[in-house]
Amino acid sequence: MSFWLRLMAGLLLGSLVGTAVEAADTQARPNVVFLFADDMRADSIAALGNPTVKTPNLDTLVKRGFVMRNAYCLGGNSAAVCTPSRNMLLSGNAFFRWKDFAPPNNPKQKGGIAPGDGPNFPLSMKGAGYVTYHHGKKGNTAPLIQAKFDINKYLANDEAERRSGEPGKVIVDDAITFLRERPADAKPFCMYLAFGNPHDPRVAAQKYLDQYDRDSIPLPKNYRPVHPFDNGEMTVRDEKLLPWPRTEADVRRTLHEYYATITALDFHIGRLLQSLKELGKLDNTLIVFSADQGIAVGSHGLLGKQNLYDAGMKSPLVFAGPGIRHGESDALMYLLDIYPTVCDLVGAESPEGIDGVSFRSIITGDRTRIRRELFLSYLSVQRAIRDERWKLIRYPQVNVTQLFDLQSDSGEMHNLAGESAHSERVKTMLARLAELQPIWGDTAPLTVPNPKPVAWSPPSIP
Repeated sequence: MSFWLRLMAGLLLGSLVGTAVEAADTQARPNVVFLFADDMRADSIAALGNPTVKTPNLDTLVKRGFVMRNAYCLGGNSAAVCTPSRNMLLSGNAFFRWKDFAPPNNPKQKGGIAPGDGPNFPLSMKGAGYVTYHHGKKGNTAPLIQAKFDINKYLANDEAERRSGEPGKVIVDDAITFLRERPADAKPFCMYLAFGNPHDPRVAAQKYLDQYDRDSIPLPKNYRPVHPFDNGEMTVRDEKLLPWPRTEADVRRTLHEYYATITALDFHIGRLLQSLKELGKLDNTLIVFSADQGIAVGSHGLLGKQNLYDAGMKSPLVFAGPGIRHGESDALMYLLDIYPTVCDLVGAESPEGIDGVSFRSIITGDRTRIRRELFLSYLSVQRAIRDERWKLIRYPQVNVTQLFDLQSDSGEMHNLAGESAHSERVKTMLARLAELQPIWGDTAPLTVPNPKPVAWSPPSIP
């Protein structure tokens, strides 16, 4: 054989071996199923300590997986916080990073959604050899990034699905069909199922409602009839769902509908997990469960997610699957950290140049902390900073400051900002908050020269 024939044969063999090794590496990666709820509080899973809600399938994930107890949405540049939350989740960047970006087909939506160019979650997973699949609600989401999934589906009508009585069924039905029709030797899959529940309107079939005794449902530990001052967003759509003051009966009715909707969603998630098991794929699938942010539903006299209390910005976050130990962590993290964490867990190339960081070392137990503090933001009316113990919330439009000791007051009910014993802490945390703003690209003032009145009177609702 001539030199050139030997050379060509060697190159061909090397190419075939390289292709085979690459294919083997791809096949060795676990599948990924990312379940993402809408408006679901961090404390709304039974296995995470809620004594009322019934979530047997999510409980199973918690009991075999790893829980992040302090996962936060960074905040919102829109009253529909699910929009920035989902854009941050899939891009790994804070919403300040795209404030100058406007979609070519909608120049008025400047800063509303993230651009679709990389890095982003679907592109990173596709680059790692995954077939990528998205199915979710149509409104208030990340359309430019979601367009990068190989399969990109939307609910035909978000409102109709929420009123069906079976929240999550359509998305789960289609996901099961996709799984059953895939060839056994196909590439690994990455599914991002972005549910529209338990967002209002919360409609659950009677069989889910019947699992609860409405009159015995406890109120949130930080329930108030009315918020004690103007937080800058007192009459947004979410807050008009109930009259003021929030009566115990109204809040219990809301919680009944909320919990029943979660139980219904949990049922359909259970159908998906059972299908993975029947197909022999569950043991090699990384399951991630989280939500775009929390929601007040009676906490602090509020109903919505337009606030920086933990009820509004904190989400459940569970990882379960191959190589994931059982346990939990109080490490502070953002939802935008999930994207690089999943990449790290499955051996995909880590995205560069984003705000998100991998928390794989927390899950493996190699580290106990990565972020020492969190910066939170809502429009121009609320800013916050929290560390492992303390949380300070600043309301620039009324020049009000709150300080909470989360170690002794996890419900954020006792404002310590006015106590002389904490004056130095307030000063230090306000200064640190101001230092963090330019790091994240935030230019809003923390104090205004002509503040609005602090007192607030509820409007009458026809």
